[in-house]
Amino acid sequence: MERVRLVTCRKPPTVDGLAQAAAPPDAVAEGNLSWIGFGDEMVCFGQEQDLARFVERADRTRLAPREYPDPIEQWRLHVVVQKGRLFQRVHPEVAVLADRGRFLLVDMDPGEARRANTEGAPCYTVRPLDTLAPAGASGRSWVTFESRDRAGARAPDEEIEKCLALLSRETFEEDLRALVRLPTRLSTSAHYAAACDFACQRLEALGYATSRQEILVRELPSQNVVAWQDGAGAAPRGLVLVTAHLDSINHEDNASMAPGADDDGSGSAGVIAIARALKDHSGTHDLCFVLFGGEEQGLLGSRRFVAAMTPVDQARTRAVVNMDMIGTLNIPTPTVLLEGAALSQGVIDGLADAAATYTGLTVQTSLHPANSDHVSFIEKGMPAVLTIEGADSVNDEIHTARDILDHINFDFALEILRMNTAFIAESIGRA
Repeated sequence: MERVRLVTCRKPPTVDGLAQAAAPPDAVAEGNLSWIGFGDEMVCFGQEQDLARFVERADRTRLAPREYPDPIEQWRLHVVVQKGRLFQRVHPEVAVLADRGRFLLVDMDPGEARRANTEGAPCYTVRPLDTLAPAGASGRSWVTFESRDRAGARAPDEEIEKCLALLSRETFEEDLRALVRLPTRLSTSAHYAAACDFACQRLEALGYATSRQEILVRELPSQNVVAWQDGAGAAPRGLVLVTAHLDSINHEDNASMAPGADDDGSGSAGVIAIARALKDHSGTHDLCFVLFGGEEQGLLGSRRFVAAMTPVDQARTRAVVNMDMIGTLNIPTPTVLLEGAALSQGVIDGLADAAATYTGLTVQTSLHPANSDHVSFIEKGMPAVLTIEGADSVNDEIHTARDILDHINFDFALEILRMNTAFIAESIGRA
């Protein structure tokens, strides 16, 4: 691979000022350059003479190019998808060329990148640039994530609004506080078992049929919590799943406090909140809520759950909505990232439409799934999407004793829950 020069610049906004163009400006396309999109920014790279012509022509008031002083071997370019700042916490020596919170562009030796992947799962994933799915036919452009406009807004549905009215900040906060009061929710601890008891009690009280699914975490017993509501439609019915991971971890000291308020107490309390909002909604299709254990040790709970699904249940799965870190407002604009794969595009679109119709959220989307339980379903061909706080910045206190309620913005979390509840209600239909 050749040595290239890099420049970072803003992408020009579309007419409405919200969505960012998926295609590069003409100055990039005409300059024989490659580019990587990071929301409203892009990193362009190519030969020095081509990049110099681009910088010279660029309208600095719109693109604001920033040049990197030293050339780099193109084969060293990698994209990192991380939770919090977990990659940077473990690898402070790695040069970060572009930083958009969950997504990084880094300068890294391929061998080191491969070793990092084995040590970090499911905290972060390191991918060589040329393995990312190209955004265009040229093979010279990639998109890590991008912003959506609000063009999908439509007239709200009266029945769905009735469900949304049952989302309560008070009960969501009460449930989250109960989970965070446990010293840790490490998957093999007695405290985690207590969290499972609490979740089961809540879901049973709402009228759902509940069960426990045994899993192994490093050869020690743990469990998933499963709650079920049959649809009222005639067979064959579809299946919609709502998931989060109930466990927490402290990587600074495994025996220490791990309150896990954002990661992933917020998502777990969110599952209960959505179950509460939909308990009297008579859907056509089956609805299943799952709280996983062993996520922090390698998505063990979700992999066990997916492995136990029958081929029929896998085939009839209409959508999986996974919540992992929905409570921290990392940037001033309330923003949610919808992350899935190409097979999840319909779910992404449906969630984005729900956000535009029922919330004030800014929506980002990515087709590079990593580091959470949605991956287990996608690997088996089911349309799953991670809903997570916006990618631009991150809660860098996760996996420590500092992941506490002080970092939770309850109004922001309720906006994500409104989006998810509306989409789920639409997905299970109305009997």
